[in-house]
Amino acid sequence: MGTKSLTITEEAYERLKEHKRDDESFTDTILRLAGGDRDLMSGFGSMQDVDGFRDAVEDTRGELDADLRARGER
Repeated sequence: MGTKSLTITEEAYERLKEHKRDDESFTDTILRLAGGDRDLMSGFGSMQDVDGFRDAVEDTRGELDADLRARGER
């Protein structure tokens, strides 16, 4: 298999590095994140380790619930 060199920003590198597992190369990480099988379920749980993600989801869920309740009362 051949190789290619890519130029990415420091920010992109740091983000990729955050997703890299100890037993993976960067190539393995990119392939895992990019997926190839288009399995919709494969991405579930991938954001669980991102700081603040759970709080953002819970906040949004609360806002949506409140909005639906308000619409139901009209």
